[in-house]
Amino acid sequence: MFNVFDIAGSGMSAQSLRLNTTASNLANADSVTGDPETAYRARHPHFRSVMSDWNRPESVRVGVDNIVRSGAPVEVRYQPEHPEADADGYVYGSNVNAVEEMVNMLSASRAYQNNIEVISTTREMMQRTLQMGQ
Repeated sequence: MFNVFDIAGSGMSAQSLRLNTTASNLANADSVTGDPETAYRARHPHFRSVMSDWNRPESVRVGVDNIVRSGAPVEVRYQPEHPEADADGYVYGSNVNAVEEMVNMLSASRAYQNNIEVISTTREMMQRTLQMGQ
């Protein structure tokens, strides 16, 4: 029964990382540079289920595989007066989609809250089970 706490806790850690990554993406949404290779690209964590012991299926938890950079093209704008502009007058902005990131933030926040609810419900069930023996 205690493995529920491990699973929900690892889910909360994963969603916390997702929230931090989304916050970083939103913070860099308006950044520009004079080189398309150094332009900020959105980052997204990839999750996977991790089973630490194949003989114990209850040992499953949520893990972070890696954090990948978006392959979407960066924004190109012609602004020859910008101090970061390249020799042709172009600046390169991030490929962060603010609407997509806000949806990501809401989804991660709700998943985090759901994991909290799982922990609270499990704790309450355990307490009620112990009270039945009294």
